[in-house]
Amino acid sequence: MILINYFASYRDRLNLGGEKIPVTDSLNSVEDVRQMLMQRGDLWREVLGAGNLMCAVNQELCQPDQAIEDFDEIAFFPPVTGG
Repeated sequence: MILINYFASYRDRLNLGGEKIPVTDSLNSVEDVRQMLMQRGDLWREVLGAGNLMCAVNQELCQPDQAIEDFDEIAFFPPVTGG
């Protein structure tokens, strides 16, 4: 299983803070997970299809091609700014 967390406006729009999904042979990267989730419908494509989407694996920022393994934690969130 992998844990997926949604933060900030993604959490609000999807009305979901997180979920667990089983790892399958077709889920090898963060991008694979994102593509699978976007198949859920228009809202998912709109939220997770954003070109400026940020992601992290095990609380470290990463690129969408980051490999994933069983028991990883993936986070999706919009860009943030410091101040």
